[in-house]
Amino acid sequence: MSLKLLALWLFTFLIYVPIAEARIRHYKWEVKYEYKSPDCFKKLVITINGKSPGPTIFAQEGDTVIVEIGTPWSDGTEGVTQCPVLPGDTFKYEFKVDRAGTYLYHAHYGMQRESGLYGSIRVSVPDNFTEPFAYDYDRSIILTDWYHKSTYEQATGLSSNPFVWVGEPQSLLIQGKGKFNCSSSSLTADTCNTSNPECSPYAITVIPGKTYRLRVASLTALSALSFQLEGHNMTVVEADGHYVEPFVVKNLFIYSGETYSVLIKADQDPSRNYWMTTNVVSRPPNTTQGLGFLNYYPNHPRRSPPTVPPTGPIWNDAAPRLAQSRAIKAHHDFIVTPPTTSDRAIVFLNTQNRINGYVRWSVNNVSFTLPHTPYLIALKNKLHHVFSQTPPPEGYDFVNYDIYNVSKNPNATTSNAIYRLGFNTTVDIILQNANTMNVNSSETHPWHLHGHDFWVLGYGDGKFDMNKDPKNYNLVNPIMKNTVPLHPYGWTALRFKADNPGAWLFHCHIEAHFYMGMGVVFEEGIDKVGELPSSIMGCGETKGFGKP
Repeated sequence: MSLKLLALWLFTFLIYVPIAEARIRHYKWEVKYEYKSPDCFKKLVITINGKSPGPTIFAQEGDTVIVEIGTPWSDGTEGVTQCPVLPGDTFKYEFKVDRAGTYLYHAHYGMQRESGLYGSIRVSVPDNFTEPFAYDYDRSIILTDWYHKSTYEQATGLSSNPFVWVGEPQSLLIQGKGKFNCSSSSLTADTCNTSNPECSPYAITVIPGKTYRLRVASLTALSALSFQLEGHNMTVVEADGHYVEPFVVKNLFIYSGETYSVLIKADQDPSRNYWMTTNVVSRPPNTTQGLGFLNYYPNHPRRSPPTVPPTGPIWNDAAPRLAQSRAIKAHHDFIVTPPTTSDRAIVFLNTQNRINGYVRWSVNNVSFTLPHTPYLIALKNKLHHVFSQTPPPEGYDFVNYDIYNVSKNPNATTSNAIYRLGFNTTVDIILQNANTMNVNSSETHPWHLHGHDFWVLGYGDGKFDMNKDPKNYNLVNPIMKNTVPLHPYGWTALRFKADNPGAWLFHCHIEAHFYMGMGVVFEEGIDKVGELPSSIMGCGETKGFGKP
């Protein structure tokens, strides 16, 4: 389980800065499969200490967090930074926190994340620090989509010829709770029961007149979402752990892997409750919206609002989604100025391909595969033969490629080669979207970078122009993030410093897309990585490594 922090974001923001009176926070987790009914339909769920979402990790900037995990299966950023945790083993994550904010942890083995193995990380500011906004209470919400088929069934279909797509999710969950229509198919009460308390709507209780910070995160397997609170505006103040120049929204668009903090004021009629809703955007709305309650005290938290749940925005209107992306700027008191130029620019064309009869997702027509020996260990021990040494492409045929039509892409292939970056160099990544193998189809892709935050320099429609578009980059107050959407038929430009020694995954955060090859790995400063612990070894050619 690569806690999007504990193994995934661990090195992104957790570089230790000594702070007085830092504490050690110790968590002990038992991770296992259990039958649960988060949307009233009973299925096997991966739980942490019997719950999904798992426990929130609370810490203060400067603390050390230790998480001990007992698990009967594999875990970790398998294939990149470590081997999976073997059945019956216990693995300990230990890290020190250097920045306050809202973060996530989740499984990163196969498609386990969508089985319920995820949770929140809330890092508070030091005692002597004042945030650029005020609130009375702090709450966390994770939004997810939910499938009734197991991840093994889904993965088998994705790997089959003929191809079997996972389809749209059966439900949307708000903090692990949803409501599937049990009468929609021939299901017995033992299998699907809407009176099961496990699927009662999630409620946030608010005191009239108070201001609340809602830390809203998405860990969907497929869906881009919109999140709404009936009758309440939301002021966006944080994104992926960085303070935002505040702006107001009625609905918050959020993509898998992202976190936001929004402020709401409990200033509506206190005699009733209000709807909390989430719905799918950027895909046909074949999944019922997720419902919860904003419970005004002292009303009963299960008292249904007297109104019909508000519908979300039009699913295929990309303009407001792009507008929100462009509105996210660094707070004026917390601007981290990016380098004015880059040392290297890499363009990643997002393509869907058929390779040897199998449907794959690719970058520059190369579909990514993980080696049996993790990159970090192979690079440190100079095991050059365990993955391809042929450099992957840094662009595509900019002039002739038509992003608006289905392309045959006869040169598509698979590879486990990596991008080698000069240490401390500045790298630009331009994500370019295109048509899928279906006519008039270009999907939204949330891209997540491990080990770094990046500056978001800009978004655009159509094909990126290397000569014109960089002139319009935002170099004044760009937000720093670790997850960013690539909108349909558009481009997104990022800049980051290759200043964190190691091997780092950069991938689409849609489970099926990454499973089908939509990712790359960056290597930087591997000679500066210290001795590797034996606990991350034991697979591929590392069997016996670190053993006496």
